[in-house]
Amino acid sequence: MQIEFVLNGKQTSLDVPGEMKLLDCLREVLGLTGTKSGCEIGQCGACSVLIDHKLERSCLILMRNVANREITTIEGIHGPDGGPNDLQEAFLKYGAVQCGFCTPGMVIAAEALLHQNLNPTREDIKSALSKNLCRCSGYHQIFDAIEETATNRRNQKS
Repeated sequence: MQIEFVLNGKQTSLDVPGEMKLLDCLREVLGLTGTKSGCEIGQCGACSVLIDHKLERSCLILMRNVANREITTIEGIHGPDGGPNDLQEAFLKYGAVQCGFCTPGMVIAAEALLHQNLNPTREDIKSALSKNLCRCSGYHQIFDAIEETATNRRNQKS
């Protein structure tokens, strides 16, 4: 099936089975391995991507359902110079990266939250990340990084 979509800002056209999972296409066909395969049932958040700026689990999305949509993976999140963006820098600053397996999904979930709400409460952040599991870093460092990023982005808009 020929499927056209925007991937990390670039128009993309692929001939893949419509029943293929987006996660498998990203990793195996496109070589974008930042999106991780965790539970494959939508519970861990490791496979998180943005579809039309909304948080989605790529292990649950079939390729036929991404036609004419905009997909952003962790590879599409970066600063103007191509390096880490402000949120990723905050993750580093606060030590919110430990083993790194959950980090791409956490960053994607945080970007989805900050796209909708630049003044999140701690509860808003907890809720936004509630479906992203982390065994290493603990959530406090992640929450701190997101709070700082929200504050900085709010201040930049003022």
